[in-house]
Amino acid sequence: MSNPRVLCLGEILFDCLADQLGLKLEEVKSWTPYPGGAPANVACALVKLGTTAGFIGAVGEDEPGNALVKLLQEVGVDTTGVQRHPTAPTRQVYVTRDLAGDRTFAGFGQYDTTEFADTRLDAKQLPHLLFQEADFLVLGTLELAYPESEQAIYRALDLAEQYDLKIVLDVNWRPVFWQDPNIARQKIQETFKRVDFLKLAKEEAEWLFNTIDPGAITYRLDSVEGVLITDGDKGCAYCLGENEGTLPSFAVDVVDTTGAGDSFLAGFIHQLSQHGIQKLRDAEIAKQIVTYASAVGALTTIKAGAIASQPTAAEVAAFLATHQL
Repeated sequence: MSNPRVLCLGEILFDCLADQLGLKLEEVKSWTPYPGGAPANVACALVKLGTTAGFIGAVGEDEPGNALVKLLQEVGVDTTGVQRHPTAPTRQVYVTRDLAGDRTFAGFGQYDTTEFADTRLDAKQLPHLLFQEADFLVLGTLELAYPESEQAIYRALDLAEQYDLKIVLDVNWRPVFWQDPNIARQKIQETFKRVDFLKLAKEEAEWLFNTIDPGAITYRLDSVEGVLITDGDKGCAYCLGENEGTLPSFAVDVVDTTGAGDSFLAGFIHQLSQHGIQKLRDAEIAKQIVTYASAVGALTTIKAGAIASQPTAAEVAAFLATHQL
């Protein structure tokens, strides 16, 4: 694939999901590995919806790394920006699930969090050509926790600004990746000055802004074009352009919530790239875009695995034709 419109930079990994619900880490008897990692999830979801996307990140020269690169290529994600590290392993994350299917990160197996390949993403190897051709850069914040990948984030931000990409930040706060939550907060807040769209989970909004009002956050930052706040099955709130609103979630039979927020973000960016950012000034179109994003997120929860469960554009259209908020 050439000239992806959206670049997603960050981690790709295996989420090892507990096969038994409602058990603690040490009680789980077996695990099933599912490909994941928020930026990779967003890239795959975008391609399935019909928007070209490329993934930029680092994996090991190992079997899990091979499997993940192969998956990206099979989905149709551009892998020009994938780096392979000769000694660091591809990250695997262990995830326990409660009886409702909601997940809790439970550790990294035998490795320390700093030992994985994604922490070694090399700023010097970021492919400029991808940035020259793209429209959006999507980032998380996990890479800010490690010196090498942090530099890669800053380099990507520089390139995005140089080539006039819209920058979308999904905070995706995971304490398990960080040594010190106060340093995390400081680094994440510094990044806000450089982004155009900000997506937060409700807990992240409370932690970083002491409010869950997207309009108040937009006003406080004074530099973003949109803020989205998701709250799982309770729906979402948004401030896009001058338009604010809240939407409930779609009622579906939830199997696994892993990656639902990433699919929501992909749905939002897909619609944004189709309508154009200037259309966010239209209150009805802004609401339609967020409704579509909510549908993509909801459909991702009805099967297991973050990527395997992502819907196509046709599936989203069929769902929206029969479901209303």
